[in-house]
Amino acid sequence: MAGIISTFKNLWFRDPAEETTYINDTAVRIRAGLLLAIPMYMGLTLYNAIYGSKWVVTGDVIQDTLETDWDGHIIYSVEAIRRTLDYSTQTHVLFYALFEMLAGMFVLTSRLSPTILISTFLAKGKRPEWKPLVPKRFAWSIGATFIITCLIFFNPEVLAGWVNKLVGIEEWLPTTENYMPRWIPLVMIWVCFGFMWMETVLGFCAGCKVHALLVWLGVLKEECEACNNIDWDEIAARRRQS
Repeated sequence: MAGIISTFKNLWFRDPAEETTYINDTAVRIRAGLLLAIPMYMGLTLYNAIYGSKWVVTGDVIQDTLETDWDGHIIYSVEAIRRTLDYSTQTHVLFYALFEMLAGMFVLTSRLSPTILISTFLAKGKRPEWKPLVPKRFAWSIGATFIITCLIFFNPEVLAGWVNKLVGIEEWLPTTENYMPRWIPLVMIWVCFGFMWMETVLGFCAGCKVHALLVWLGVLKEECEACNNIDWDEIAARRRQS
């Protein structure tokens, strides 16, 4: 019972009240595995939307126009149909994924994330590996950027309407066609899938490596890596014994 209370109180944080926040990387990897289903689903959806919706010609309405083109080919009149796709479900999934990315960035909002709670429970009993939150927060901000890009791809008319009102030009961005190249979200989804797979299986955080590069360049401030894997539970136990 005490362990359950501690889990709800601290979640995956070493100590939510400490000045530099550390999280259990074991739970982070489990959470990445739970969220891996989202880029898989979105990748298949995008592939189907881009390559799976073809024109279909209904044979019953093919009519000879009794005309030919310049090369002598007979011109026929046909009725062609194409399947339309409703992206409301995908939009809701993307908004949830965006919520998960943003929720993990702060101690208070982390308590609203179901995946953080589940991953914390699943990591219970395993040796924690403490890592600073800041690099993970940077990695999740990259993920949030990818998600927002996909939201724009699935809902181009919404952003176009906002931008057109902001600039005061009615058709500055088209509202009847998708202005984003299709390869952008398709590549981003599978890059995101690759990053999450590497974190889940290999424990390799690509976003953290980018953060480390920016630290090396002097753009960002470095956290205390020397403090990462100190066994604070063992230290506390020794203090109680003494």
